[in-house]
Amino acid sequence: MARFGRFEVIGMYVSIEGETIIRVPPSGLGGDYSNAVLGVAKETLEGRLVDTSDNPYNQKKCYIVSVTKTRMVGDGTIVHGDGGVYQTVKYEALAFEPEMHEIVDGIVVSVKDFGAFVKFGPMEGLLHISQMMDDRIDIDLANQRFVGKDTKRDLKIGDKVRTKIVLLSLPSSTLDDAKIGLNTKQPWLGKPDWIRLQKQAAGA
Repeated sequence: MARFGRFEVIGMYVSIEGETIIRVPPSGLGGDYSNAVLGVAKETLEGRLVDTSDNPYNQKKCYIVSVTKTRMVGDGTIVHGDGGVYQTVKYEALAFEPEMHEIVDGIVVSVKDFGAFVKFGPMEGLLHISQMMDDRIDIDLANQRFVGKDTKRDLKIGDKVRTKIVLLSLPSSTLDDAKIGLNTKQPWLGKPDWIRLQKQAAGA
């Protein structure tokens, strides 16, 4: 897949342009071919990670949320004995592009003895217990929460939390192999009430 453009950044969401080859099956050849191409492109690309940088030292990927437009490039190719048409297309899509050290707002969706999983956009990251707060922490799995011994801050399923991406590994084209680490120990991160107390203490 050759990416050839990106534009209109909207927070972590970006509009991208790319080029790829898709296989239109025989069932898509009897009607409107352009609609069939768009449908196959959506099935092929949506929910996948694609490269957004050609720099081997600064590799980035984004998650395609929705393919919005396709344009055919040249004629399709028919492979003997296949029956489908291999069509080169340029596409436009809405994508989600996380970056290292970016601040993200999410919701705690799972609590384990080693940390909390936080959902942000279409992705999930691990907020490890060691990255949660500057406090000794009690793990209350029965109530699906963490509690700071001294600060009494708690974190539980359903809580909104502002975190920082401190680990970002997206080695394949799916989220199955993704490793995303998060941090709320740094200033102005954590639950809204944590941040409010920090601002009050700083006189902000």
